[in-house]
Amino acid sequence: MYEEAADERTYVVVVNDEEQHSVWLAGRPLPAGWSPTEFTGSRPECLAHIDEVWTDIRPLSLRRWLADQSGGTR
Repeated sequence: MYEEAADERTYVVVVNDEEQHSVWLAGRPLPAGWSPTEFTGSRPECLAHIDEVWTDIRPLSLRRWLADQSGGTR
């Protein structure tokens, strides 16, 4: 088993069309539907960055639908 404390690999923060965020091992092909952001670092650094920038975890389609229902803007 690979210990997280010894993990010195580089990760990238990725985002999908629903503006959901995740971490992905840098240099590996991304799954369909995911795009890299400009943020890279250790896994804990990437997760901390996600905590800072992904403040509304609802999918984009839900946020848009709710805005349409309330007559608000996107």
